[in-house]
Amino acid sequence: MQFIDQAEIEVQAGNGGDGIVAFRREKYVPAGGPAGGNGGQGGSVVFEAVENLQTLLDFRYAHIFKAQDGERGGPKI
Repeated sequence: MQFIDQAEIEVQAGNGGDGIVAFRREKYVPAGGPAGGNGGQGGSVVFEAVENLQTLLDFRYAHIFKAQDGERGGPKI
């Protein structure tokens, strides 16, 4: 077993989702109004230590960790 005691990793949080521009049309409302939704928040990265990990060999080959991006906005119903 190879022992690695130092590892360099890259961590990136997710980007927020794009919003949407939409306008509501109603028969008796002259200006209508906005009906677009905001985009979702990007994901967070949480780094948690565990006791049973004896070497950092796993991080030698998988050293980039990225959270999921937020979803696109949709029309408000």
